[in-house]
Amino acid sequence: MSSRKGQRDAARVVREQLARERRRRRTIWVSAAAVVVLVIAGVVGWAVWSNQRSDDFTTPPGANAAGTGIVTGGGPVTVDVYEDFLCPVCKQFEGSTGSTLEQLVAENKAKVVYHPVAYLNRFSTTEYSTRSSAASGCAAAGGKFREYAKALFDKQPPEGSAGLTDGELIDIGTGVGLDRGSFGSCVNDHTYRTWTEHVTDEASRSNVTGTPTVMVNGQPLANPTPEALTAAVAAAGK
Repeated sequence: MSSRKGQRDAARVVREQLARERRRRRTIWVSAAAVVVLVIAGVVGWAVWSNQRSDDFTTPPGANAAGTGIVTGGGPVTVDVYEDFLCPVCKQFEGSTGSTLEQLVAENKAKVVYHPVAYLNRFSTTEYSTRSSAASGCAAAGGKFREYAKALFDKQPPEGSAGLTDGELIDIGTGVGLDRGSFGSCVNDHTYRTWTEHVTDEASRSNVTGTPTVMVNGQPLANPTPEALTAAVAAAGK
């Protein structure tokens, strides 16, 4: 009798252990399935958010088809210029090579696409790179992108500062002939802030890691001096 009772107890212990093991495995599978569902949902959600972000921007007049830069000229060779209005070296580049770019456009040798990126916000307490780039979009809408860009470099604030105020950005625009009413509203409303984000994101995706970056027909120009730029455009146009 005692032996049968012991056997029953042993069998019960085994059944309970097996039941616990089944519950443990079931919990693991349910948890794993939940993780997979969350991962898939996260990937899908990120993709939807990313697509919405990249598609949800206002492009200023004069931009290229991709909406990544402002086009000047229509020559056979494409020169892409990536610049940040807070970048001191970009200011130097504009001073030394800006007129060469304009000459290549005037001679119908090149089409220049200016990409005003916002890489240096960390060096401003007010996201000046973004604000000035967005303001340049407003200037493009008024037909004076280049005039405004050059004026921004002329009045470039130092890195680490708050940068120019929106009011000062508007004053610079009126100084190059933009209408204070429409241009001022555009700047104050941050009309092209989403465009600036798009320009910057696409530049990063194109492996542009610093400013100024100059490309001739998609090929980076290591030392974009006026002479090197002119020679590269001439070679690309043959």
